[in-house]
Amino acid sequence: MITPYFLENFWGEKNNGFDVLYHNMKHGQISTKELTDFIRERSTIEEAYARSMTKLAKTAGNFSQLGTFAPVWDVFKSSTEKQAGCHMDLARKLQELIKEVQKYIEEQAKAHKKTKEEVAPTLEAVQNIQTISQSLQKSKENYNAKTVEQERLRKEGATQRDVDKAGVKAKKATEAYKSYVEKYANAKSEFEQKMAETAQKFQDIEENHILQLKEIIRSYSEYVEETHVQIGEVHKEFVRNIENTSVESLIQKLSESKGTGKERPGPIEFEECNAAVATEGAKPRKRIPFGIPGRRKDKDTDSTESTEVEANNTANGAPPGYYGSIDIQNANVPQVDAEGFCIRPEVNENDAKDNSFYSSSDSDDEDEPRKFHVQIKPVQPNNGTHHNRANIDELKASIGNIILSPSTSGQMRRNQSSDELAKSRGPTSYELTNNDLLSLDPLSPPQLGGASYASAVPVPNRPITPLATGALMPPPRPSSRPKLPTAKLTGINEIGRPFSPPKTSSASPPPTAPLARAESSSSLSSNASLSAANTPTVGTSRGPSPVTLASQDALPIAVAFTESVNAYFKGADPTKCIVKITGDMTLSFPMGIIKVFTSNPSPAVLTFKLKNASRLEQILPNVQLLHSDPSQSDSDSKSFWFNMQALTSYLRKSSEQNPSASYYNVDILKYQVQSDGIHSTPLNLAVYWKCTPSTTDLRVDYRYNPESMDSPGSLTNVQVLVPVDGGVTNVQSLPNSIWSSEQNKCLWKLSDLSSKSENEGAGSIRAKFDLSNGPSNPSTLAVQFMSEGSTLSGVDMELQGSGYRLSLSKKRFATGRYMADC
Repeated sequence: MITPYFLENFWGEKNNGFDVLYHNMKHGQISTKELTDFIRERSTIEEAYARSMTKLAKTAGNFSQLGTFAPVWDVFKSSTEKQAGCHMDLARKLQELIKEVQKYIEEQAKAHKKTKEEVAPTLEAVQNIQTISQSLQKSKENYNAKTVEQERLRKEGATQRDVDKAGVKAKKATEAYKSYVEKYANAKSEFEQKMAETAQKFQDIEENHILQLKEIIRSYSEYVEETHVQIGEVHKEFVRNIENTSVESLIQKLSESKGTGKERPGPIEFEECNAAVATEGAKPRKRIPFGIPGRRKDKDTDSTESTEVEANNTANGAPPGYYGSIDIQNANVPQVDAEGFCIRPEVNENDAKDNSFYSSSDSDDEDEPRKFHVQIKPVQPNNGTHHNRANIDELKASIGNIILSPSTSGQMRRNQSSDELAKSRGPTSYELTNNDLLSLDPLSPPQLGGASYASAVPVPNRPITPLATGALMPPPRPSSRPKLPTAKLTGINEIGRPFSPPKTSSASPPPTAPLARAESSSSLSSNASLSAANTPTVGTSRGPSPVTLASQDALPIAVAFTESVNAYFKGADPTKCIVKITGDMTLSFPMGIIKVFTSNPSPAVLTFKLKNASRLEQILPNVQLLHSDPSQSDSDSKSFWFNMQALTSYLRKSSEQNPSASYYNVDILKYQVQSDGIHSTPLNLAVYWKCTPSTTDLRVDYRYNPESMDSPGSLTNVQVLVPVDGGVTNVQSLPNSIWSSEQNKCLWKLSDLSSKSENEGAGSIRAKFDLSNGPSNPSTLAVQFMSEGSTLSGVDMELQGSGYRLSLSKKRFATGRYMADC
């Protein structure tokens, strides 16, 4: 039995103990919810760690299987997979524990509600004694004042009439004072009785609450301890496997699997020539050499006397099963005589004509080469193909086929000339012709202007196929920098792929979107669209010609970072929010720089650093123009340098296509930003539907999130679009909306959102739809907005070396696929 601490320590002059104990009970709910959040976060961390370990295991499995050390990678892979399984099991157990905590939260809320009803009389007693105490104090003060006044009049010799009046007042004050003393005694008795019962009740609730939380923590600690024990066992197994993998066993395994035979060359002794046998053997014989087209009766001096064939060499270095099974014993191996010539089998002439793949009347002619029918067994698909297909389908269903990859249709072919580089591309995402979300079907696949895009999955660095003769090759590096091999891009998260402007589609050409004039603060683009990735590879500015540039001047260039945020919200659960943020980096070159490049056989190499690169998940450089420099890179920045020959040819071709342009925009790299779920979304959404046969009620809650941005700015052109079926006959909306009866869609255009907006950018959209053919089916809601002057990633460009200066830097982001479901 625990000491009744609450009963002994919550009294006091002001009788506030009840209020303190009641609020302490309510704080228990907060503690339980916070404990739930902690366990959920730990589960998320364990799951993320397990997935990372699984990726690491796959990496170990993809390492080289050649060499003596190769079998050890199997040990690493198996151990890493088991560790990943341990962490994933812990994540699942913690999720189950969260469900138990949720049940307790519901029970706790019911218990508190019941307790509140039970202690209501105590609350009345508390309020009563507090009220009486205040009145008692006032009556006491009044009694003292009247008594003192009466005594003063007597001492000062006042008239009897004044003394009598003062005596009457003092008597009334005395009676009132005595009355409140009696009331206080009764209230005190009732208060002490009920407060004692309530204090013990509150203590019982807290004891039970703490016991429940300790039970949850005990389960939590047991799960963690079990996982540590399992990981320890896995590690011990790993150590044993490594110890059992001795040097001798590795060398023995390589010798058994890759050995070429145990039979050593035999001795050869000198033999005297037997003239009679040699003369007999020299007589001509009619034989046919073994099936080498165009070859006569020449002896194959390269052949060996042994006809034994090693089984390991049948696949010609290919993986087992690549060419199908080969039966060495029953194969059609030709017989040879003592001199190495093939002996033709005796076959019936008619059978030869009927059964041969090629039939000919001159088949016995020695001069006609033998013909063979070769059939190669195709490679059988492995089971992993179906698994990968399923994963791709799941990704498409979850995030709407969001992609980050260079256009495959615009990749440089091996025989592509450098003059083809400057062809402009079509729009890289779906665009709105009239800046109105009503013209967009949020569920339709994006229109990519004829260019097909592949799924951008992080892959390890791999060599790039060298370009054929006639293609652009990187020039020699400056003597001050180490030479970078042209066949490989290095870096932790860079992906080397051909990246060149896709061909212009047959659709109408995109509007020109100049990056900016080199010395101007004009907008990045006057064409607002739903996607941020719509800047053409070769944009042109129709402004006045720039100042003539001299070769010795620092050449001005401008840069733009354009990012697209894609998000999918599910109900009001922030953990179900899927986010993907991609970006493009574009450089703008003035027309005058082309003359400087072409007149100088060795222009200064343009180099730069991509700052805050640690916030990026992957980088796709334009490998036709750009090369990475790992020697100048660090954990938070990536260094790149331009192939100046390729850049010059590219800009020259652009000027030939658009001779009146003042500036030329060039996409130099794409990237994907690391995201943290709903915390990375500039506008948080939650959608609620209530559907009946006659009406549909819709509510959309939104909240501006400045923490997602590097430098928080306003969200402009905010539009919300939702399809509503069921035969809408009337719409009531707050704020006002636009209803399209042809498309059965409702559109809201909201004011700009920022931290200075009403309610700091938080608000709700409410609508009621009257139906003639209800109920409606809840549909996916689409949102668009954009923001100038900032990015979500915070990446930036810093020029390196001399010869160039950054005249302008523009940043913006906008929505891609930004959707929400109930």
